[in-house]
Amino acid sequence: MSEIARLRFDELPVSEDIKKAVLDMGFETASPIQSEAIPYLLEGRDVIGQAQTGTGKTAAFGIPMVDKVIPFEKYVQGLVLCPTRELAVQVTEEIKKLAKYKKGVWVTTVYGGDSIERQIKSLKSGANIVVGTPGRVIDLIERRALKLENVKMAVLDEADEMLDMGFRDDIESILQETNEERQTVFFSATMSKPIMALTTRYQNNPKLVKVVKNEITNANIEQLYFDVKGKAKMEVMTRLMDFYGVKLALVFCNQKKKVDEVVEELILRGYAAEGLHGDLRQAQRTNVMSKFRSGLVTILVATDVAARGIDVNDVDAVFNYDIPLDEEYYVHRIGRTGRAGKSGKAYTLVVGSERNRLRDIMNYTKVKIDKGVIPSFSDVVGVKKGMFIERVQAAAQDEDLDLFGDVYTALKHAGLTTEQIVAALVKMNMGVVKNEFADENLDGEFERQQRRNERGGDRFGSRDARGGDRFGNRDGGRREGGRFERSDSRDGGRRDGGRFDRDAPRGGRANDRQRSFEDRGPRTDKAGKPYRQDANMVRMFVNIGFDEKISPANIVGAFAGESGIPGNTLGQINIFDKYSFVDVPKEYANTVLNRMEGASIKGKRVNVEIAKPV
Repeated sequence: MSEIARLRFDELPVSEDIKKAVLDMGFETASPIQSEAIPYLLEGRDVIGQAQTGTGKTAAFGIPMVDKVIPFEKYVQGLVLCPTRELAVQVTEEIKKLAKYKKGVWVTTVYGGDSIERQIKSLKSGANIVVGTPGRVIDLIERRALKLENVKMAVLDEADEMLDMGFRDDIESILQETNEERQTVFFSATMSKPIMALTTRYQNNPKLVKVVKNEITNANIEQLYFDVKGKAKMEVMTRLMDFYGVKLALVFCNQKKKVDEVVEELILRGYAAEGLHGDLRQAQRTNVMSKFRSGLVTILVATDVAARGIDVNDVDAVFNYDIPLDEEYYVHRIGRTGRAGKSGKAYTLVVGSERNRLRDIMNYTKVKIDKGVIPSFSDVVGVKKGMFIERVQAAAQDEDLDLFGDVYTALKHAGLTTEQIVAALVKMNMGVVKNEFADENLDGEFERQQRRNERGGDRFGSRDARGGDRFGNRDGGRREGGRFERSDSRDGGRRDGGRFDRDAPRGGRANDRQRSFEDRGPRTDKAGKPYRQDANMVRMFVNIGFDEKISPANIVGAFAGESGIPGNTLGQINIFDKYSFVDVPKEYANTVLNRMEGASIKGKRVNVEIAKPV
């Protein structure tokens, strides 16, 4: 792809109010995706934008959207659909900044997990631009609180994520509520067949603009990987933070459980850390992000989906504590640092056979990631000593130093030498503790070489020594808390493999739940083979089925949204005319039963209970 001519914002054919707002945000020159997309959008063209997080795509559609709004008119003129509440909030904040000086433009956010009455009140007061998640937008449409017939521009932000999460039906229903003359904009990290199918149906001769991969992985981000022993991940990460003086860091894990474990250990080591994942309520998430933005929390540990929508410009470094399960997520992660023209660091901790996944990432991004050198314990102590000396020198210049002069005299009277006093104060201030890793080589290659030597020079070695099972260990097991972790109450689920069995036999009566399940005959899977339940799953009965136009995505969305469990952990789903069966992991069974009590699916109150054995 040839070099894109970068536009200057002050040369755009938009109002002076918007130019002034953009200048306040500190931007003079448009990013590549903005330079390509904005002119077409200002012309009224439909656009497909292929761009990742951190490329400036919000302003790419936000500037034209705000510019097209007729001020002081109390109806919806712009609509933005986002996969998660975090991204919806981020997009809203960005659009509000762009509309700062354009009086009479009102922007509101709607998403599950927050008061729908408050959102209805906000819409009635006259919102011109609505940003929301598909599930809540559908709810508001069904309640006739949100009317979209006057929408001039409809945007699907991160469209591929919304399709992966099961929103296709909701998206189509929403677009059908808008007028046919609207301008339709899709932004997506990938151009998959489902995305292209939607564009064919809902766009008119769209213009494709994109940022290629080597433009996404910024040159101002230092990317290194560290080959580490599995048990030493935390030690290596904290050494890197201390050695490089990281002030604000994002740490990514693949599972919610791992997020909690990492946060707990960081706090025990004295770091100001908080976690962000799908089990948190919206108020908790807002509180965590507020503390991170203000600097009260310096390390934010998160799963990939929970981190969507994070927009903090001063992140010094991103740590891949777990190597991402999807190559695209590596790009999403490192795009959180090195923003607004600043430099950043992206460090990936690699254990054993994960080197294969790292190789896949390098092939995908076309960027060579060099191996970093793990700082030794003495290296870290040396850096901390230097920082301590600088702080002491600065404090020595304070005029009120004489207030503390008698402390030295008291310590001398206690029998301590000057050297003992200084050494003790340095140790207390620096917080350095020599642990079991202090004198150990933490490089994973050293550990592998040691194992080979212990085997007596076996030429080939075991499977582990050769880098792991070629196929079986690529994804690290079930993708809990990863790409498809859900957090919004109506926001769908992934249609994965044979989980959603829609070919099961249909039938039953309205009161089927009260009768024995045995006369329904043996349950079968999609291939027609007898169904065998996983011993780690609990089969649950739901008194709703095809008669209520229920889809697997509706069930997954309700279970994930109400219970807070990741939608991709659910097992097989069998939908019949009047009821359905859902396999739930044992560890989540009680949570689902408690939180689904009184819940609704597509507006119908449902009952969920453990299914009787066949």
